[in-house]
Amino acid sequence: MTKAITLTGGIDTSKSKLDVGIHGQKRCETFDNMQAGWCQLLAWLSSEGVSRVGIEATGGYERGVTRYLQDAGIEVVVLQPRQVKAFGQLHLRRAKSDRIDAFLIAACTHLLDAPNRMPPDPRFDALGDHLTYIEQIEEDIARLKTRLEHIGEKRLQRTVNADIARLAKRRDDELERLQAQLRAHADLARRFDLVLSIPGIGARTALSIVVRLPELGQISREQAASLAGLAPFVQQSGKWKGETHISGGRGRLRRALYAAALPAAFRWNPALKVMYAQLTQRGKTHTSALVACARKLLIYANTVVSRGTPWVHNPAAV
Repeated sequence: MTKAITLTGGIDTSKSKLDVGIHGQKRCETFDNMQAGWCQLLAWLSSEGVSRVGIEATGGYERGVTRYLQDAGIEVVVLQPRQVKAFGQLHLRRAKSDRIDAFLIAACTHLLDAPNRMPPDPRFDALGDHLTYIEQIEEDIARLKTRLEHIGEKRLQRTVNADIARLAKRRDDELERLQAQLRAHADLARRFDLVLSIPGIGARTALSIVVRLPELGQISREQAASLAGLAPFVQQSGKWKGETHISGGRGRLRRALYAAALPAAFRWNPALKVMYAQLTQRGKTHTSALVACARKLLIYANTVVSRGTPWVHNPAAV
């Protein structure tokens, strides 16, 4: 029996257009990155017999077409930019254009194993955008506070303080709205309350964990740490042993956990207080110990959601 060949496409995404190529072929088509263009793209993929496409994550511009194709039954593999870049370097591809990138994405997707997972939950798109807006407000507040340190004139100080107060109120209002939107979904509200049961995790951190990690409770502790960029990576070659570092992952989630780790390890979470003391006594730096505590907070969150029961302190498990 002849095995059916699955044709694989690759989509290079920009704000306004989609360049699409098919692995093993030379044709490349361009479609508008909007509803009408997605419809034309789907018709073209169907006519060409393409049932699997790869698309590179491009700051959210890929979301609409990804959802549209998934709803139509097309298997969509979302690739990280570093995957596509590494694949191009492996094949010594130095030239770069939208057309070349489309074929490169198609070739990379063709060689990857099928993800074998459900399409992402679309609810997290809006929740994630809202949380990003709140985080950007917090970044604006931090910049204003830094600016305030270098202002000596009283009138300007009052102006900057007023701006800080205005932004702080907007941040608090938006946090309330986001929490209400999340609680409108019973399953997410349950997940949120379970994460809140962990000492040292407040509403702000719990929102980041639940929204930034939709896989929470469905993955292993190692996978959770890796997705958050909190997994330690060993550097070793022969007799040489380098330092262990964390890298990659979801930066905004990692920063939220790291910010929560300090008060949790010094005041709120008895297990983390013991853990921090043990790590520093063994010679770990303050930063390394806090990273470990941030990772442990995420592991706690993943565990309580996986088990469906609130966090309980177990001194023997520290």
